Amino acid sequence: MPRPRRPVAVLLLLSAVLAVAVAKTDRADVEALNVLFTSMKKPSKLDGWKADGGDPCDDDDGWRGVDCSDSSVTKIDLSGLDLTGNLGYQLSGLKSVTKFDVSDNKLSGEIPYALPPNLVQLNLQGNAFTGGIPFSVSQMSDLETLNVGSNHLNGQLTDMFSQLPKLSTMDLSDNRFSGNLPQSFQHLTDLKTLNLEGNQFTGHVDVLAKLSSLEDLNLQNNKFTGWIPSKLKKIDSLKTDGNQWSSGSAPPGMDKGSSAGASSSEGSDGGINGFLIGALVIAVLLAAVILLSVLQMKRSSPVSSHYYMDDSGHSSTVNMKPLEKSASIDSVALPALPYKTMNDNEFQIKLNSSRRISEPISLVTYSSSELQAATGNWHSSRLIGQGTVGRVYKAKYANGQVLAIKKFDPLSFSERSDFVELVTGISRLRQPSINEIVGYCAETGQFMMVYEHHTNGSLYEFLHLSDDYSKPLTWDTRVRIALGTAQALEYLHEICSPPVIHKNIKSSNVLLDADLNPHLSDCGLAFFYEDPNESLGPGYSPPECARPSGYTMKSDVYSFGVIMLELLTGRRSYDSSKPGNEQSLVQFVTPQLRDSDALGAVADPALRGLYPPKALSRFADVIARCVQSDPKLRPPMSEVSQELTGCVQRTASSRRGGGLYSASMRSDVSDW
Repeated sequence: MPRPRRPVAVLLLLSAVLAVAVAKTDRADVEALNVLFTSMKKPSKLDGWKADGGDPCDDDDGWRGVDCSDSSVTKIDLSGLDLTGNLGYQLSGLKSVTKFDVSDNKLSGEIPYALPPNLVQLNLQGNAFTGGIPFSVSQMSDLETLNVGSNHLNGQLTDMFSQLPKLSTMDLSDNRFSGNLPQSFQHLTDLKTLNLEGNQFTGHVDVLAKLSSLEDLNLQNNKFTGWIPSKLKKIDSLKTDGNQWSSGSAPPGMDKGSSAGASSSEGSDGGINGFLIGALVIAVLLAAVILLSVLQMKRSSPVSSHYYMDDSGHSSTVNMKPLEKSASIDSVALPALPYKTMNDNEFQIKLNSSRRISEPISLVTYSSSELQAATGNWHSSRLIGQGTVGRVYKAKYANGQVLAIKKFDPLSFSERSDFVELVTGISRLRQPSINEIVGYCAETGQFMMVYEHHTNGSLYEFLHLSDDYSKPLTWDTRVRIALGTAQALEYLHEICSPPVIHKNIKSSNVLLDADLNPHLSDCGLAFFYEDPNESLGPGYSPPECARPSGYTMKSDVYSFGVIMLELLTGRRSYDSSKPGNEQSLVQFVTPQLRDSDALGAVADPALRGLYPPKALSRFADVIARCVQSDPKLRPPMSEVSQELTGCVQRTASSRRGGGLYSASMRSDVSDW
């Protein structure tokens, strides 16, 4: 008679009990904290934290700075621990976290788009974060405190504050923000404390007069102009020093008091008011005379040719009056818009429309000596790219800031004004997935554009030159990269007026930030690419590019389809080491895109089968439409974006906080 196997039964029972204990903390929370710990370089002072697994909500295995409710992480407070590294890319998995505080550390990199989506308090103050405020903050409807003060954030604030009704405290102080205050500030109806000190904000502050709840306002040490609205002067705590306020009394009828430092008297005598009214009338008349003179000069001035897209999507040239030479981009007038032939009335209507929507440009002017020093005298170790338009170098500054410098061949521009005109146009291209220009250098024989630098390099490097296991690209991330790039192209093709052709769409021009969000580079440089076959390289050129004049916006769509193929398969666009029939990625994979059985076989092995089959099939359908031989059959980029959004919605982990948005939601139309 066999003996009972009681020890085995006991072990099984114990295993079951242990399994329940291990599962106390939600797995998504554990994974997000694992990534955060690794991204912060696994600091030993974070007691209990682990790079893999663990149970932060277990009373016996608590993690420093982590609070839980039942099985969910609810608060993370890691302030003042001298932490380094960055915040990683998976914080959006922390669905129940309401407080996230990593203030007063040494964290760097860009603030990730993937933040905990249901935050009430977000405190990133006192670090070395770069870039801007991620748009995902605009979706945090319960947010009450936003503190990003004392970092290295820069650029203009986007209109992202319309849906934050509970925000009561916002601190943006001691950064490098610039440009006008966004009009969406007026929707912050519960805002009590606002600190903008120590930035480079410009323009008026009228929008703040609409915030009746303000009790503490600090505007010190910016570049604000105009008059301080009288409503703001009634705020209990108001600081306004260190700006460029207008002196004297405000024009009559305007709800603005005297400027800071001027007389506090609200009553100005009639003589002063009359003088101001007369001055305004004269100014208007002078402006009208100047405008008429400019229009007359346009009919007789020499012109230069510039590249643009006509309504059919074909490339054309158009005459454009050259800019006057100028020492700073701030003082450069907008370039004449690239119009097709039109009568004077149509020209005047279009010109007036463009002036209404255009804002003054604010870019940093760099000297060639400064950039030379920041790149180690253009040392080869700082070279990060080389192409048709020049070389790209990494510039490092003592404060930790890192920039990318595109250095053009000295013969690329005949005059400084031509280069400044190009920079002016490119600076108008503002969309979250377009690599943003932040400055320029225009000296004799020295023409350089200064861009944001993205820590993860290009998509080409990530897919083809890195270890799949040390740098994995999950299915969700691949779809997000494709969608972000598609939205950048949608913006160029369908939102900019006139449409902007790119002409150099390839994976090496899709840059990835710290959170693996895409940023399309080389936008606005199409006229450098006379022969797309040469600039694009093998594998990306559509069939119609046998004739350079045959390149259209639909050619951009084809090249984008090739990038999607790279994301799907992990293969290069063209690989001479493969057998003959597999060298061209389009020719090899396209016949298999409609075959569900074959599709799984061509999917990148690095995915290890971890993808939703329906989303994979839909992704493949979009590719098949984009790489069709006939340009007329390829979809517009707005349709591509819509289809890819559907792929994301079918992936559970990306349904919320995935960093995806409509291009039309985010971007202002740029006429240039």
